[in-house]
Amino acid sequence: MSRPEHQAPAEIVYNDTEAKKYTVNTRIQAIQADMSYRALELLNLPEDKCCYLLDIGCGSGLSSEVLEDEGHVWVGVDISPSMLEVAQERDIQGDMFLQDIGDGFGFRPGTFDGAISISVIQWLCNADKKYHNPKKRLARFFSTLYSSLARGARAVFQFYPENPDQVELIVGSAMKCGFTGGLVVDYPNSSKAKKFYLCLFAGFADDPSNSPSLPKGLGAEGEEPRSSVDYAHERIKERRRRGKKSRAPIKDRNWVLHKKEVSRKKGKTNVPKDSKYTGRKRRVRF
Repeated sequence: MSRPEHQAPAEIVYNDTEAKKYTVNTRIQAIQADMSYRALELLNLPEDKCCYLLDIGCGSGLSSEVLEDEGHVWVGVDISPSMLEVAQERDIQGDMFLQDIGDGFGFRPGTFDGAISISVIQWLCNADKKYHNPKKRLARFFSTLYSSLARGARAVFQFYPENPDQVELIVGSAMKCGFTGGLVVDYPNSSKAKKFYLCLFAGFADDPSNSPSLPKGLGAEGEEPRSSVDYAHERIKERRRRGKKSRAPIKDRNWVLHKKEVSRKKGKTNVPKDSKYTGRKRRVRF
């Protein structure tokens, strides 16, 4: 089976039919969630802070849901109109833009606290149109992304490189635009579980001498790959052992009321009425 980026441009590959099939596929949902949690772990965000994140290639919002569930606010960009329409139908909470990331971003400098991207940047290595130059498009993408990130922020890209030359092209383009960091490979000895993450640092927030170190990949010492992503970060393990999050819940009564109001403005007629029971906490059923 050929790679999707070899079939046609992304906006054609993910048309109305394929966008819906992609979104409802439970296997894809699980894989996207695992990789999104791993990317969020590599961002190393503050535990008690709601961050403003950029989801590059958000698609129908599978990765963005992970950011929302962890209590962050996000903005998504994608080149496929069909994918963004599916995201709107799913009532994804976030601002989404139709944009070719190879043309760069127009956000204000220092806007975002971090950025993630799942299975996207390898598309920039292809010249889908006559005027496309992969090196120039990668340079434009990384230079404008560097500007839009706050100093000290991170950007994590999960991608599927076709060959070592493609890895060198992507990593080299990022470094030339001011980023530091490098490649993190999870389970390098497994053909199925092997995953590539490009972890980039956008400068230094405080003292340049305290430069962040590149995270280690999972399974680097012969560890067997697990069925789902290994949440190695101790703070996530501790949070789950406590059974509750220290961060205030994002989906409270005000969040429910806001979501219902947005649905009404979209013209939906099946939105439940507001009452004193809206957003109430239900008892656990056995």
